[in-house]
Amino acid sequence: MQPIDISRVLNAGHPNWPGDVSFVVEPALRIRQGDSVNTGVLRTSTHTGTHVDAPWHYDDAGETLEQVPLDVYIGPALVLDVRGHSPVPASVLDGLEQVPERLLLYTGQPERWTQFPEDFAALSPEFVRAAAQRGVRLVGTDSPSVDPLTSKTLDAHHTFAELGVYILEGLNLSAAAPGHYTLVCLPLPLGGVDGAPARAVLMDARP
Repeated sequence: MQPIDISRVLNAGHPNWPGDVSFVVEPALRIRQGDSVNTGVLRTSTHTGTHVDAPWHYDDAGETLEQVPLDVYIGPALVLDVRGHSPVPASVLDGLEQVPERLLLYTGQPERWTQFPEDFAALSPEFVRAAAQRGVRLVGTDSPSVDPLTSKTLDAHHTFAELGVYILEGLNLSAAAPGHYTLVCLPLPLGGVDGAPARAVLMDARP
């Protein structure tokens, strides 16, 4: 199986969380202007597109990104279709016999966002607890956040912090059929930060 890219393509004007820094790549050196190479200057939020949340993002005593074990983002994963639920309840895990350490939730978000999806499926704290009880270390979602847009208490985020489970947001799961895979997700290796954009792919789970 060819790798399935489950990252969102970042182009100029990519929709970001309301009030967050827009994604911009400004031109710097240009061959056509007499420079020897083409380069660009990147300006963006640490939570643009497909990205990981380091615990410090929602817990001032939490780990910054370089303190998160890299193996959290690499290994067996299950893509689960949870369309029709908002917030996603613990019951979506009922009947699952094999739950790996990484759960990726397809809530129905499209491949590309032409505008920021303000009405999206968040996760219930009960779901986070049920996943943790099954040994899950990472939960990914195609939604831009695990909490609703208007939440001020960030109940799901704080449940993740309490249970030591990590967060991956803004996935593109539109081409990934539900089932078992191997996840390879590599966030930018930024030190002392609250999160980072990531390139995430799914590989065939078979050896």
